[in-house]
Amino acid sequence: MAALEQVTALALACGFSHAGELDAAGIRVRAEVREACAVNKCKAYDANWACPPACGTLAECESTLRKFKRGVLLQTTGVLEDSLDYESMERIGLEHQEHLEAFTDKIRGLFPGCLLLGAGGCRRCETCTWPASPCRFPEKMISSMEAFGMVVSDVCRDNGLPYYYGPGTLTYTGCVLLE
Repeated sequence: MAALEQVTALALACGFSHAGELDAAGIRVRAEVREACAVNKCKAYDANWACPPACGTLAECESTLRKFKRGVLLQTTGVLEDSLDYESMERIGLEHQEHLEAFTDKIRGLFPGCLLLGAGGCRRCETCTWPASPCRFPEKMISSMEAFGMVVSDVCRDNGLPYYYGPGTLTYTGCVLLE
């Protein structure tokens, strides 16, 4: 499909390490993933417009997902010195966010109705306005795949894109869904 090839090429041009087609109809939403959000290890639960509960119930997120039939997985892979190399983990995460922001600005011009999902909560603003005020940039907000109830490794596996690229690597994954 020409549109998916165009989106994949754009993703790679925006700096992602890997990009691959996604069958949106095959995405499974799981309550246990959303329940893991509530544990709040990332400190974004109930603190960010793009995360639960602000991003909607799991049923609402699934309803949104079902509007889409196809998409592209977006990955940023980097190398770690060792399993405790938190500095590189943070750097790779920031690179992924930069790639996602650059991609978002371009893809929404081509596909205005697309849905972008990233890794972790939205980080466009230094401080989120949740819950006191509306989102400053709702057109740029990016929820995470996990906030929508997805097991990211399963989504990658089900669509033929690796989730793990070998020892000493770390991969952040997001996606864009198209109507």
